[in-house]
Amino acid sequence: MSYRLLIVDDSSVIRNRIARLCQDMRLPTLDIVGLAGNGLQALALAEQFRPELVTMDLTMPQMDGDACISRLAESLPDARILVVSALSDKYTALKAIKKGAHGFLRKPFTDDQLVEAFLEILH
Repeated sequence: MSYRLLIVDDSSVIRNRIARLCQDMRLPTLDIVGLAGNGLQALALAEQFRPELVTMDLTMPQMDGDACISRLAESLPDARILVVSALSDKYTALKAIKKGAHGFLRKPFTDDQLVEAFLEILH
């Protein structure tokens, strides 16, 4: 099975790192359909490509991750959203999950932690 993946983060370094790690042999096929630097770009790409999997930063310009998660949960209710954020307190994680996220990974993360987080929310 393959999944369409949308990567959302205001850091190109993080976007590129996640994209590179998608090639890990432990993961199912992840087809990257878009790289977004903010929530507004993410919504436009999500509407166009209908991803099944989204990685979402919380702190971004123009539209933050919280607002974007709410909108994505409405427009793509079956999409699995993994929050990848430096904001790591329990309140932030729970708030994101209440809005529609399915998992939370704290930055900085290891390659193995990202692979495990993907596997967890895909099964």
